[in-house]
Amino acid sequence: MKLETLQAVNVERAARRPVIVITDTANGEQRLVKAKDIATDPLRGELSKQLRMGKSGMIEAGGKKLFLNVYAPTARLVIVGAVHISQALAPLARSLDYDVTVVDPRTAFASPERFPDVPLIAEWPDVALPPLNVDHYTAFVAVTHDPKIDDPALLHAFARDCFYIGALGSRKTHAKRAERLKAQGASDADIARIHAPIGLNIGAVSPSEIAVSIMAEITAELRLSKETAKEQAA
Repeated sequence: MKLETLQAVNVERAARRPVIVITDTANGEQRLVKAKDIATDPLRGELSKQLRMGKSGMIEAGGKKLFLNVYAPTARLVIVGAVHISQALAPLARSLDYDVTVVDPRTAFASPERFPDVPLIAEWPDVALPPLNVDHYTAFVAVTHDPKIDDPALLHAFARDCFYIGALGSRKTHAKRAERLKAQGASDADIARIHAPIGLNIGAVSPSEIAVSIMAEITAELRLSKETAKEQAA
């Protein structure tokens, strides 16, 4: 890899922006494609597919064998609410290589004993969230059932364009939540981004089962195209 290409890759990675280096295996020629340019690239379909999978790989295009070296940011999971579901969700997400942080101002819940080896922030969302630099490669889950905690956290997730936003609660609870969020400036498009009831419908009952359903839904949002997700849901 040429020095200027490596430098460009490092700049994008430092900013948590995905980047792909395409190498022609026949002659070693390389070109770099930044995330903002993927939609207009001649190989956009293959680039988008490899980026969703987060894996490098070989493709054939235009009679050429090309190696796509994918540099994608490590996915994050921010869990707002140190509840029983979170105790199951945090280690599950970590086993899938997510960087996990749990936020809850209630110190009785956000304790190291309940969340060993998981970063905890026992502060209100307006204090805890800004330093985390939540971004598009962040999945965001609100599970406290307390509007004073969940609502400002969700507004922050909207503003930072998280790839997944989920909130615990029934449809009735979510309808009331939507009214509150709209009153605080959220748009219909923002509300539509919330996965609620949270998690895939697998008949989950226990906290551990609900955690599995949430992580499965997050994985589908990260890895599947919108078209594939709709086909699998049908």
